[in-house]
Amino acid sequence: MRKLRIMEHISLDGVIQASGEDDFPHADWTAPYRTSAGRDALFAEHGGRFDLLLGRRTYDMWSAFWPKAPGSPMADGLNAATKYVATHRPESLEWGPFEWVGPDAFEGIRRIKSQPGPDVIVWGSSTLTSTLLEQGLADAVLLVVYPVLLGAGKRFFAEGTRPCSFELVSTRATPSGVNLCAYKVAGRLKTG
Repeated sequence: MRKLRIMEHISLDGVIQASGEDDFPHADWTAPYRTSAGRDALFAEHGGRFDLLLGRRTYDMWSAFWPKAPGSPMADGLNAATKYVATHRPESLEWGPFEWVGPDAFEGIRRIKSQPGPDVIVWGSSTLTSTLLEQGLADAVLLVVYPVLLGAGKRFFAEGTRPCSFELVSTRATPSGVNLCAYKVAGRLKTG
């Protein structure tokens, strides 16, 4: 069975919104913290081969950039990955290889996870990530935590997210102060 792993760039106050989305005022807030060591650490978290699960907005943003990006381990990996896309407009998908998740996204994701193949990684796609956790479809979460407070924007864990527990698998600090925190989904919230 394939693992489904969520990866998110996130501020200390939980914001995951990127520039270019809905007139977000903090253009490219991750840029000052990017280093080659951080890029290499992040790409190592992807593993050798992987596929992607993307919501339509993330797919559209990425398909405008990655196919034209210069060759690099990150660009080559993203372009080679099968992109499973949750969308109501599958006929307009072009950046491949791709596959429509289907009319019932959760059933489609269960089907994808049950097939042999590499891990499936979810990047961005904030609408999708909360429901993946709620439906018990996510196996792991990697938070790429930046040492900033943004004050406003889309948050990774939206108000009303179902409580659950995570187990820390690893943490790695980059020279610029970004921390990569890997967690395994541990199920229901454990209390006192």
